[in-house]
Amino acid sequence: MTRRLVIFGTGDIAQLAHYYFGKDPRFEIVAFTVDAAYVREPSFCGLPVIPFEEVAGRYPPDEYEMFVALSYAKLNAVRKDKYLETKAKGYRIASYVSRQATVLNDDHIGENCFILEDNTIQPFARIGNNVTLWSGNHIGHHSIISDHCFLASHIVVSGGVVVGEQCFVGVNATLRDHITIGERCVIGAGALMLADAEAHGVYIGAATERSRVPSNRLRSL
Repeated sequence: MTRRLVIFGTGDIAQLAHYYFGKDPRFEIVAFTVDAAYVREPSFCGLPVIPFEEVAGRYPPDEYEMFVALSYAKLNAVRKDKYLETKAKGYRIASYVSRQATVLNDDHIGENCFILEDNTIQPFARIGNNVTLWSGNHIGHHSIISDHCFLASHIVVSGGVVVGEQCFVGVNATLRDHITIGERCVIGAGALMLADAEAHGVYIGAATERSRVPSNRLRSL
């Protein structure tokens, strides 16, 4: 049976969710929803936008599923709150896992996950609820990505790593094997993590400095 789906959100992530779920023949997207205060237009991507306060009356949870398509705002707290509110309404929460991802962990993947193309999830790894894995990441064997995390692109999580709840990991970060990243950490783009990180830590990779030689004086280009 086709699974009928309502998407929470009307921003860029929601538009991407509409694109990806729309390519999956298992799903039929029927509407979008946001809090009434954020309804700007009556439709989005050609589908109706329903106030979240009214959605259960129009699309009852015993007949429809929902996906919360929000970013990492406030260190994933906004997405976490809406995910929990949606569950409290009684909805089954869908996940999207790209058919172009390599998933070898016996589908130990939670609800409301958004796992895009070219991710590799190795055996015995576990992905919690409400986790976003943007494209091109490596999740090593026996690693755990806890609930409400957002991992950007081209991240290497080596084997046996634990990433705590509500973490954000930026593009091209590397986490060495058998370390623990505490909850609500921010691991910046290009960061190299070689040891455990305490909760609420912020780790910023070094930025590339501008050369003193301007581009019009480079002889080799």
